[in-house]
Amino acid sequence: MKTLVLNAGSSSHKAALFDFAKGETALWRSQLDWTHQAGRVELTAQTADGRQHQAVLATEDKTTGLRWMLDTLVEGPVQVLSALNEIKAVGHRVVHGGRDYQQSIPITPAVKATIQQLFPLAPSHNPANLQGIEAMESILAAVPQVAVFDTAFHAQMPAAASTYPGPYEWVEQGIQRYGFHGVSHRYVAHRTAELMHCELSDLQLITCHLGNGCSLSAIRDGISVDTTMGFTPLDGLMMGSRSGSVDPGILFYLMRQDHCTPDELDTLLNKAAGLKGISGLSNDLRQVLEAAEQGSDRAQLAFDMFIHILRRQIGAMLGSLGRLDALVFTAGIGENSATVWQAACQNWEFLGLQLDPAKLQRSSTDQDIAAAESKVRVYVIHTQEEWAIAQDCLKILGA
Repeated sequence: MKTLVLNAGSSSHKAALFDFAKGETALWRSQLDWTHQAGRVELTAQTADGRQHQAVLATEDKTTGLRWMLDTLVEGPVQVLSALNEIKAVGHRVVHGGRDYQQSIPITPAVKATIQQLFPLAPSHNPANLQGIEAMESILAAVPQVAVFDTAFHAQMPAAASTYPGPYEWVEQGIQRYGFHGVSHRYVAHRTAELMHCELSDLQLITCHLGNGCSLSAIRDGISVDTTMGFTPLDGLMMGSRSGSVDPGILFYLMRQDHCTPDELDTLLNKAAGLKGISGLSNDLRQVLEAAEQGSDRAQLAFDMFIHILRRQIGAMLGSLGRLDALVFTAGIGENSATVWQAACQNWEFLGLQLDPAKLQRSSTDQDIAAAESKVRVYVIHTQEEWAIAQDCLKILGA
């Protein structure tokens, strides 16, 4: 079954095409990016056999851009299909499923209505996700679609972990810890079990999704029992441009002293904080580390804070586990930064965790970077969110 996976964002769309007869390697991948040129969208695409294509189109319309992207599947230098009707399913990453959806589900008008109702909980994500769904409905009208929710993996957290210590009316309003990056946490947990030759239900893990957005999950016997992101993706770890957890009293102070509006606070905490805010340079950790090496005190502080908060939250996740079988790093920073692996694993020697100095380098394959005698395994795993979404489509819609 040929399955198209779409991850639609506010300013970029990523897509991948899988054929289950040919395994988990995508036949074709493409991305649309509206961020670089006003009124124009940039397309990049590549195939499993190494062909590449880049182009620019003058449009701001997302559906037009997606239609143009899909045309590369059937014509031009990265063609992999004879016709679009070879696509038998479309899977969508949807960030917020609220309490309504605790697993992946076929998309219906009712599902679309619920995704829209959840706009206030994920204003930067759910509107773009719904727009992608509706665009695919117009382009591939007869093809069934599946919504795969980032929040679903965390839906079985115990109430003590998911409930905020405010008035009980918050519970009745649906104000709770939902957690995000669930597709990634779920994939790397299963991949860890595969690498350890164990059943996931027998393992206790901490998975670290570290990219521009960052979150941890404590996974006990295959179930996410705690996570760092909360009601929104703003909670928890320090991130690229997001603050992560801060004292709510700071917000009251800014509202009273600086007369900040809710929209200004939203922008401040989501787009002007984190690595970018502290370093004054960038949300890209690579640039922050480079500046730190050149003597920037602010860049060094940003990195030191990133690691301090990461280790603090790893410790918090330990409280929900009876032991730790493996610590797992994934996503852009987690898959590529040996500096972060080393720094994050410092001070855990009392758990019997030891790294192998010979393995502290990037690899194109998933790897165990722990020393042979380490009592805790440490894995670096390339997250395959699109493949996980495609697998859900197969399970739900059948071959």
